[in-house]
Amino acid sequence: MSKSKSLTLYAANFADELAKAGVTEAVISPGSRSTPMAMLMAEHPDINIHLMIDERSAGFFALGLSKMLNKPVALLCTSGTAAANYYPAVVEAFYSRVPLLILTADRPHELRDVGAPQAIDQIHFFGRYAKWFADMAIPEQTEGMLAYSRMMAARAAGKALSSPAGPVHLNLPFREPLIPDFDLEDIWKNGSGRTQHVNIKPGQAVLQDLEIERIAELLSGREKGLIVCGEIRDPLFTDAVLKLSATLKYPILADPLSNLRTGSHDKSAVIDGYDAFMKDDELLNELKPDVIIRFGAMPVSKPLFLFLKRSPEILQLVVDGQGGYREPTLMASEMIECDESWFCESLSGRVSPTENEQWLKTWQETNSTARKILSSPEDGPDAMFEGKVFSELQKAMPEKSHMFVGNSMPIRDADNYFLNSNKRISVHANRGANGIDGIVSTALGMSAAAEDPLFLVIGDLSFYHDMNGLLAAKMHKLDMTVILLNNDGGGIFSFLPQSKEEKHFETLFGTPTGLHFQHAASLYDAAYTQPETWEAFRDDVENAARRKGLNIIEVRTNRHSRVTIHRNLMNRVSQEIREMLRK
Repeated sequence: MSKSKSLTLYAANFADELAKAGVTEAVISPGSRSTPMAMLMAEHPDINIHLMIDERSAGFFALGLSKMLNKPVALLCTSGTAAANYYPAVVEAFYSRVPLLILTADRPHELRDVGAPQAIDQIHFFGRYAKWFADMAIPEQTEGMLAYSRMMAARAAGKALSSPAGPVHLNLPFREPLIPDFDLEDIWKNGSGRTQHVNIKPGQAVLQDLEIERIAELLSGREKGLIVCGEIRDPLFTDAVLKLSATLKYPILADPLSNLRTGSHDKSAVIDGYDAFMKDDELLNELKPDVIIRFGAMPVSKPLFLFLKRSPEILQLVVDGQGGYREPTLMASEMIECDESWFCESLSGRVSPTENEQWLKTWQETNSTARKILSSPEDGPDAMFEGKVFSELQKAMPEKSHMFVGNSMPIRDADNYFLNSNKRISVHANRGANGIDGIVSTALGMSAAAEDPLFLVIGDLSFYHDMNGLLAAKMHKLDMTVILLNNDGGGIFSFLPQSKEEKHFETLFGTPTGLHFQHAASLYDAAYTQPETWEAFRDDVENAARRKGLNIIEVRTNRHSRVTIHRNLMNRVSQEIREMLRK
């Protein structure tokens, strides 16, 4: 069998430098042209590989793995249309700032654009969704080219982590023969003699003292303020923002993905029921702030978004440590590029403490009134209410666990019904592009690195869309529990104006499938239950948390009645808060 020494050493140096740069996990889709890199990654003692047959699923699996580990993950495929299947995951990684290193094998330059099989134009294939792209040189075994191979690996890993974090794309042209020569001595040796060829680390954005002083002065005397927190993945942020809130006496409107709603920290200033009462203009007049400081991505809540959008008179500060421009309301007056935790700590030491205890107390009492109603929603006359899944799930989940929430209705229900808890539950979702594709695979990617039980809450259309992702659980013996909300169609459209057009609504938007998902459970060796009461549901969740492997708990609901139930709850919240404020 013919083997190439130059290809072996070139690819081995690349893989070794990746590992030294912290890229120790690789998701590999099978193929021929990627053989040298796949085999050398599998051979490397410090790289853990995950084989994923379907490329679209592989892309999202790598996304989830990177989210859980908070470091770059390599994603490798062969040449041709294989890379096209990575596209949705690359888009999500770009918008959600997840560091991915996409490696696409390719035909050598002489076989491009000449009709060679499985050869397409892969140059800048992901367009602006790749932070950085390079078409690498053909492998050679000279000292200079081996140093080049290492430099490109380190540079790609560093670029993926640099602000804002995201995907990078390296295209790898390989000539045959493609089989590495493992008989070569010391293939991982670094010719420079250094342990790591080059160490590339991203920096931290901080403000100058004069700028922090200016912002402190800007907030001086503004006693009616709010802190708004969207998705943010910094373990230091919780304590820092609580310190700022305590200094300013500002309530914190916490999106479920901020992970401020769960944990052992003090949550007395953490407002979790705001989505329910911010739909009421009369209440908003009573609760309107003078200033808002926002951290993280834009929260899920549409009423909050609309309130920010139509309030140009409110001083709005958006703090983003990665220097992006996540401000869709277009109303921010201060866009501040600064590490969020550093900003909170520094500002807490500079700003004058406010004395308006009543402002915070009013928000706390308002939120308490909303929580009483939202924490115990009632079922419909003919089915279990979807929103109640989150309050019941929260009761049954282990003390320390993860919850991944699908898009469309599940994440919105989590916003309303997954309320403050002392349990250490980490909440995750794909809110970069907000799509329903790849949810199962992303959650399974997270489960591959999770030390605690992971629960995926997902709608039936999202589940169907990525059902083949379940193969990863079977192949890699992963542990995950799927809470499948089956309302036989697209429930979110019932809340939108399209629902008034009854003639074509079911065909174009309701899209009932009539699928029986217990067959999918059998196909992928999953334990399956379909509880019909909340007591049975809690039992199933507790049993699944103790059981290894894949579990599917299907909760059948009624999307036609759920709109009425939800809106009646929101009306009750508004009425009782109005009464509370009058008193």
